[in-house]
Amino acid sequence: MNYDNILIETHGKVRLVKLNRPQALNALSPELTRELAHALDSFEQDTEVHVVVLTGNEKAFAAGADIKAMKDLTYMQAYKSDFITDTWERITKFRKPTIAAVSGYALGGGCELAMMCDFILAAESAKFGQPEINLGTIPGAGGSQRLTRFVGKSKAMEMVLTARMIDAQEAERCGLVSRVIANDKLIEEALATAQKIAALSMPIVLMAKEAVNHAYEVSLSEGIHFERRLFHSTFGTEDQKEGMNAFIEKRKPIFKNQ
Repeated sequence: MNYDNILIETHGKVRLVKLNRPQALNALSPELTRELAHALDSFEQDTEVHVVVLTGNEKAFAAGADIKAMKDLTYMQAYKSDFITDTWERITKFRKPTIAAVSGYALGGGCELAMMCDFILAAESAKFGQPEINLGTIPGAGGSQRLTRFVGKSKAMEMVLTARMIDAQEAERCGLVSRVIANDKLIEEALATAQKIAALSMPIVLMAKEAVNHAYEVSLSEGIHFERRLFHSTFGTEDQKEGMNAFIEKRKPIFKNQ
């Protein structure tokens, strides 16, 4: 399928997806989110895709939702169409690893989309914020929930109530982003990170992702039990045998994704 609002590059087993509405600072229009959901559906079924990197451009990852497209929505229109849930949330259900590579603005829906990815790599120029309060509304794609889990109540409350933006350094200090990278090295480093993951056993990577995500949904004891059962299940895979034998034999493992 040809897309109008996203660009896709193939880098081995990694797909680099670029949000492509530069004239609108990559504002997340319904058309863009539908295209992104469709692309993720195809990646899910493609055994040659192991990791997805999501990015924008130097000015903006995404400066928010497309306000022009949503300003006249009524409650019933938003409710009946399940606005946001039907397309935006697709990335949260994507089983394979996702990395957000953020340059420039990640505001409102852009910040929320980045947080839906498994982790965020931020350029030095990155700025994060939830400015919905200035528009007479509140975050609607997880901004009040995921942001609070990442940075804690006090900082999340300040950001949501005052619309204050934070820079990449502050975002790293408070746990929103994994690392801060030089502007001109962001995509290179994001792809290198993705390639490292893509070279591993995909079934084991999926289990590891599932285990970490589970930590946010359950108590510690339940999470440990879930992790333990997944850990036990890895001993039923060929890749566990290969990985441990390769370690003992001091060679690089050759994983078969089995």
